[in-house]
Order: sequence, then structure tokens, then C-alpha cells
Amino acid sequence: MNQINKQSVQIGELARTLGVTTRTIRYYEEIGLMGSPERMGGGIRTYNRDDTLRLKFILKLKELGISLNEMQELAKNFDVNQQDFHTITPKLLEMLDFHINKVDKKMESLASLRSEIVAYRTRIVDILNGRVAVVK
Repeated sequence: MNQINKQSVQIGELARTLGVTTRTIRYYEEIGLMGSPERMGGGIRTYNRDDTLRLKFILKLKELGISLNEMQELAKNFDVNQQDFHTITPKLLEMLDFHINKVDKKMESLASLRSEIVAYRTRIVDILNGRVAVVK
């Protein structure tokens, strides 16, 4: 049985399973992205299924280019509104649309750069093959 499907897991197991460090998880707690975990004897942090899903969500947003500040804004909105997905979803969609537009602009810029590189390469090959006179 997968450790994450158990009632709760310790911080080390959660970190290993999701490919992050325990320090990363603690940091996300410190900045308010994760709630306070339950603690076992000796102060050992344990995480339930909801905690795990929230961390997976954070990691996915990070992968998509959402900044920690944007995530904090989402977390605040989510917590303030009693974890109502109807209040967080419009803001999340707005952020994703912003990042889609950023990626589109970057892709246009890269496509233009690629075209310039290809044209310059072609010109160099033409010069080397004597098809174009070199202007001094």
C-alpha cells in the first residue's frame, strides 16, 4: 500500500514520496502555503490526505510557473473563504491565463529569434559556398 494513502504520514515520508525536501515542506508551512500539521509525540510532523493533496497542488503550480507570492495570495483567499473552491477558482484561472499569455509572448519571441538565426546561418553558408559576395 502506498504510504500516502495511509491515515497520515511523517514529513520525511511525504518529502520522499513527492520528491521534495523536508525543509521545503517546512518553508511552505512558514509562509502560509500549508496549514499547521498535526504532531505526534516528540513533535514529529504528520500529514493527512488533505495536506498531501495541498502540497501536490503547490508543487503543480510551481511547475506551471506560478510564483510563491501568487500562491500565497491563492492560499489566503482559499483559507479566508473557508476553503470554498468557488472563491479560489476564478483567481486561479486569472493567474493561469496571465501565465499562458506570458508563455505565448515568449514563444513568439523565440520563434522570431529562431527565424533570425536560421536566416543568419543560411547567409553564412551562402558566403562560404561563394553564392554571396562578402561586403566589406
